[in-house]
Amino acid sequence: MKALWMLGLAVILVPGAAAQQDSVRRRGDTAEAERLRGQIEQRFAERVREELNLTQDQTTRLRASQEKFGTRRRALMRQQMERRRALERQMQPGVAANADSVRKLLDGIQAGRAEMLKIDQEESRELAGYLTPVQQARFERMRGRLMQRVGEMRRERHRAGQGHGHDGPRAPRRRPI
Repeated sequence: MKALWMLGLAVILVPGAAAQQDSVRRRGDTAEAERLRGQIEQRFAERVREELNLTQDQTTRLRASQEKFGTRRRALMRQQMERRRALERQMQPGVAANADSVRKLLDGIQAGRAEMLKIDQEESRELAGYLTPVQQARFERMRGRLMQRVGEMRRERHRAGQGHGHDGPRAPRRRPI
């Protein structure tokens, strides 16, 4: 069951994946993604509440913080993914890149990194208002492990989607600069 919800998290955290589907399927995927995200967030919140021994007030406040900052973080991640895709399109081998477009995309990616740091700092300040330092550190560790696992699953899914048909590691694909 744990693998199922982790796979669901990996699927829903890949921004733009639904953009490759037709509009009818996209609506269904979005609804399913929202349902899975809700289940995963609920299970993660329960685990956090238990492991951190949170009070009801802390649990309520943490849920509100996660909703607020999670929404901002996901929107920014989608923007960053689109910027990276646009940059990849510009940098295709054999196609002359538009220097102005590349500069704007690079600036946007850098601004996105700064915005993500700002979100993280704001969230940390808010969490410090109702979690003890130990609870906050444990929460960050739990979330970090979850995100690490999501990244692993995303990479596995990406490799499987490329049709390599083997489970072993493969050499990174190199693109000309």
